[in-house]
Amino acid sequence: MNIAIIGAGNVGGALAKSSVRAGHTVTLSAKDPAHAEAKAKETGARAVSKTADAVKAADVVILAVPFTAVDSVIAEVGDALTGKVLIDVTNRMKREAIAESVDGSSASEQIQKKAPKAKVAKAFNYAFASKQADPNIDGQAIDGFVAADDADAKRTTLELARSIGFRPIDAGPLAMARALEAMAILNIALQIQNGWPWQSGWKLIGPTPEGKPS
Repeated sequence: MNIAIIGAGNVGGALAKSSVRAGHTVTLSAKDPAHAEAKAKETGARAVSKTADAVKAADVVILAVPFTAVDSVIAEVGDALTGKVLIDVTNRMKREAIAESVDGSSASEQIQKKAPKAKVAKAFNYAFASKQADPNIDGQAIDGFVAADDADAKRTTLELARSIGFRPIDAGPLAMARALEAMAILNIALQIQNGWPWQSGWKLIGPTPEGKPS
């Protein structure tokens, strides 16, 4: 796949690393082009100074910025998102209360409203950056849940999840992003509450065959 990753922080860098390792072509962009260039050198991706250029050339766009930056990103790329698979990795929560989400919606549903011509999927937000870079614990692939309304977005994101090392799981429609974002909040809260080392991931056990793209 030709992947544009918007955001060159811990999450963007981690997904760039695993995607490049899987053989995908990855382009990074960031608010600070120098930061994108440095992260590209770390991960084997390439960097561009203009996010819209990365999006136009990509098959898949990964949104790996803080939710507060979403509006400015969408304004910058404009119609370049038309028809693109847009994988939302953001989590929307109040800084002052980690376990309290902003409202009953999800970041992904809000992004779909803001970019109605994109094909939005939710994935990878529930995994810490270390597990996005290497989604394996004790020899087992952790689960990569994907929520989307658009069939192409879901199929493509499940394929990407598998290729970078997750066990892909179809989590249902985009509204299930609410549950995936809650899973992220729970995982964060558990690390803080219990003093865990931020290395855990979600894994369903029992008779749970992986999701197969249709």
